[in-house]
Amino acid sequence: MKKLLMVVSGADSLTLADGTSHPTGFWAEEVVESVRVLREAGIEVTVATPGGVVPTVDKASLDGRFDEVVATLEDLRSPADLAAMNAAGFDAIYLPGGHGPMADLAFDRTLGTLLADFADSGKLVAALCHGPAGLLSAVRADGTFVFAGKEMAVFSDEEERQGGLDVPYSVAGRLAELGARLAPGEPWSSTVVVDGKLVTGQNPQSTVATATKVASLL
Repeated sequence: MKKLLMVVSGADSLTLADGTSHPTGFWAEEVVESVRVLREAGIEVTVATPGGVVPTVDKASLDGRFDEVVATLEDLRSPADLAAMNAAGFDAIYLPGGHGPMADLAFDRTLGTLLADFADSGKLVAALCHGPAGLLSAVRADGTFVFAGKEMAVFSDEEERQGGLDVPYSVAGRLAELGARLAPGEPWSSTVVVDGKLVTGQNPQSTVATATKVASLL
């Protein structure tokens, strides 16, 4: 059985560009539906967070479809500690979104080292929506970005603008500055980009397609 490590943000707030604090967390659909698709494909999924904290769901993502699952999914009630994870124990790593990753995963050195280990081992790396913010952590000691030159999708600046949240930085912009090649689809379209062992999805509308692609590659 293939094994996948899903790294979920442990953040519950994001400091906006104007300095105010905005409640955030993980996006329900991106975690719940990804776990469902992957497990239905026979993949063993382990959910981990920084420090093993119980992750906070972004309440804006609760619309009645996933509320009960989020409340009862054991993986979210007792996640593993990210610091105890290693690439040798898994075939893939998967970063779902919500704005949470912008607050913690983007700056998590443990995650950065882990992502480099997965990439250097030729293992699958996947990120969805704002999950690619976590890829920003993958900068080597010499300053090079692990995923420089890779084509990828991420929640676009236009989608951010339409969403109306005054985020502190552009995830797409920072990835581009580090050398990523962005391949945006139309706003709110299901867009998945595969570049070698890197799979990225643009937004919540891309969740099922992203997880399905990861499952097929595994």
